Formats: sequence, structure tokens, C-alpha cells
Amino acid sequence: MTEEIRVRYAPSPTGHLHIGNARTAIFNWLFARHYNGKFIIRIEDTDTARNIADGEKSQLDNLAWLGLDWDESPENPGEYGPYRQSERNEQGLYQPFIDELLAKGLAYKSYKTTETIAAEREAQQAAKQAPHYVYEYEGLTSEEREAKYAEFEAQGLKAVVRFRVPEEKVYAWDDIVKGHIEIGAKEVGGDWVIQKTDGMPTYNFAVVVDDHLMKISHVLRGDDHVSNTPKQIMIFEALGWNVPKFGHMALIINGETGKKLSKRDENLLQFVEQYHELGYQPQAMVNFIGLLGWSPKGEDEIFSLESFKQMFDETRLSKANAKFDQKKLEWINNQWMRRDLDQVMPQLIQELVNANLVSEADAETKKDWLAEVIKVAGVEGISYTREVVALVRQPFFELGDMTDEMVDYLTSDDGRKVFSAWESAYTALPESATAEDYMNTIRSIQNTLEIKGRNLWNPIRIATTHEIQGPNLPEMLVVMDKKTILSTMADIKATYLN
Repeated sequence: MTEEIRVRYAPSPTGHLHIGNARTAIFNWLFARHYNGKFIIRIEDTDTARNIADGEKSQLDNLAWLGLDWDESPENPGEYGPYRQSERNEQGLYQPFIDELLAKGLAYKSYKTTETIAAEREAQQAAKQAPHYVYEYEGLTSEEREAKYAEFEAQGLKAVVRFRVPEEKVYAWDDIVKGHIEIGAKEVGGDWVIQKTDGMPTYNFAVVVDDHLMKISHVLRGDDHVSNTPKQIMIFEALGWNVPKFGHMALIINGETGKKLSKRDENLLQFVEQYHELGYQPQAMVNFIGLLGWSPKGEDEIFSLESFKQMFDETRLSKANAKFDQKKLEWINNQWMRRDLDQVMPQLIQELVNANLVSEADAETKKDWLAEVIKVAGVEGISYTREVVALVRQPFFELGDMTDEMVDYLTSDDGRKVFSAWESAYTALPESATAEDYMNTIRSIQNTLEIKGRNLWNPIRIATTHEIQGPNLPEMLVVMDKKTILSTMADIKATYLN
């Protein structure tokens, strides 16, 4: 592309970073970086009633965790600041353009009460009409309209400012994702508010002014914004500004239910922070989110942010809804963990500290041993780091309960013979015994007793771990404490074999 690319991610600090918003940010970042453009963060914080404490910080912290950077933001402003809408409003950046539309007769002051508007909506519904705003100054000259303004203000009424929608006009654009789109002006619901009674500009007005003043060239966002686009084009055209290129990405749906991803759906984790806390890797999250509604060439599915940037092609953004597949996310994260296991290991050990399986001091002094325990336990099979707690808790840090099946194995004729032989052999082995030493010992017992299979292995495993199944036993024995195992076998002998 020959034009300067300037794109923005403009979150509201009303909540934490949602998967859908993260996808918007990632695709805008990819688009900017692929074409050597600029990626801007703008905070749309005018809905003060819904803003939450640290909402902005949460958004930016999680974007940074995902590996994104940005060229302009509230923290590193450029020449088009400020980068919070509240601050832009305080500086009066929006008012001149509202005044310009009023002066041109393209907008007007409306003093209708909410009760009046509600009554009109009821009448429209009864008449089976589409809900729309009814223009109250029809047939009046501009002087007569101004006189009405003075009359309403004398009554103490406060006005909103509404944009006068040209009813017969059709708004069309060539969407980067969806192709050619046309929406008639009548479909927007009539004249709409561009400034509230408190003087605050509404979203669809402020975003246009901001995009123009910040020289935003492309607007990539979710499919749910398609209905906003005609209103925004109206303002661009009314003020004589160039319209940026729009691209509306397909909805993300729950892969199991087929329904649109909803923040009210509690069966699915939907916030990046939740996955961060569970121990998902940022590379995996970017990898997974980057495949939601975008398809690379070829069959590969494991990609870094850098590789996404190099091969990004906006024409491959899908029109079809993107399925959020939890199992696929788990698989992708597993792939990244296995690829970077040594780098992930400190995080895995910290999970054991958080679960009170080891102290902070032991995590440092015994980190090599803990790493071996984690590897022996089968860490390559887990989906995210927090799962390591359940993986290693038993038998490495505590023993599970003995079941009737375990007791039956131990108290059978074969079980008693195997236990006795194993107890003697294990006691005689040095603490420095290797996995090969343990394997040779078990094979010797097999040859001597002529017992094999489950009747051989299960009594030994139960005697040392209180488990029937688990990781490779000889490797487990190398990392398990010998004194603990001897104590475990003594308890079993006293309880079940006397």
C-alpha cells in the first residue's frame, strides 16, 4: 500500500480485555506492522458510569502481555493527543464540529422528553411501524426553529443535539472483509443524538472526530459495528472529511453452542486475564486468537506473532463466523509449552508454590529437583501451567487413599510375594540408584517369581505411590524420597499384610 497506514484500537475502560476485543487489537496491530504503519491506542472513556477502576490499565497490561506494542497512546502521546476521549472533550475538541453542523442546519437541538419519545415509540409499534425518531420542527423556518429553542429553554428544558438524517440517502462502502455493503438512511432509526444534555458527545459522533483528527486510515473492528457505520459515514460526509476504509470482522461464536460469544456465558472463559492467571502462554493466546476469523495459507496452525505479521493478508479475513474452540486453544497452548518447556519451568514451579505444595525457599533451593519431578510427572500432557498442581500433588507431595482394588492386589498370593521381594530389593538399593537400576531390579523379581504384568507392577506401584496408574515407575523412583517410600511401605505392611 502506498498511503500511510494508521489504525487504532479504542477500548472503553468498562471491563477487562475480552477475547473479541483482543482479536480486534491483534488484527489492527498486524495490519499496521505488516504495512509499516502506525498502531494507536485511544481510550473511549466517556461512559463514566460504567468505567471501572484500573479498566484502562487492565486493557493495556494484557495487550502488552500478549506481545503488542503501540506507537501512540495516553502514556506515549504523539501529535494527535490527547488520547482519552474525556480529556479531548475537556479541551473542547468536539464542540466546534457540533456547532458547525448546527450552523449548517445539518443538526438541531431537540428538547423532547424521554416520556414523549416513549409515547411515540408505542404509537409506532401499534401502527406496526419501524421505530424511528419523529422530527419536531417539520415545516418550520430556521428562525421559527430558533424561536422554539428559546421557548423550550425558558421552560428549563435541556436539549440534546440530533443529526438530521437525509432519509432517502443510501450509505455504501466496500468493506475490507464483507465486500460491498449498502444501508439505507431509513434503517438507522431516524435522527440520532450526537451530543447529550450534559454536553458529552455520543460514541458515533466522537469516534468520527477522533478518527479524522488522528488521521486514521483504516478501521478494523467487529461485525457488531456494521450498524454504526452509516451513522459515522453521515458525519464524515457532513463535515467534508475523507471516509476511512472499514473492515468488519466476523462474529466469534461458542464452538459448542453455536451462539454469539456473550460475556454472560459463564460456561466459557472469555477474558485474556483469566487465561493468563491459569498459566496459558501469551504466544499461544496470540496464536489461537489470530486464527479466529483469519486463515493462513497451508496446513500449519502454530504461528508466532512475528510470523503472523510477516504473512498477514487482510483479504484472508473470513466472512464466516469464527468458532471459539476451547479444546483447540488447549492444544495450541500445549504445543507452545512443550516448545519452550525450560522457559515455562519457573512458571510451573511457581504454581506449586501458589498451591502451598512447596515454600518459596524450597522453590529456589530445590528448583532442579522440582523440574525433574514435573518432567517425570508428564508435564508435556497438560494444557496450561496450573494443571501441574493436580499432576504432581500425588504421589510426589502427598499420598492418595488406598482403594479396595489396591488392597486386593496387595493381599493376593502374588501380591504378597511381590511386595516382600520388592521391599527387600528396594531397601538394599542406594539412594543414587538410576531408573535403569530400578528397572533391572523389577525384572529380576519377575524372573525369580515368574510373575509378570499387572500382578507384578501393580503391587510395586501401590506399595510406593498408592496408585495403580501413573508415569513410568523407574523414573518416578529416581526423584521420589527414599525415606518417604520406605515409610509408605512400612505403613502398608503393618496395615494390610500382617
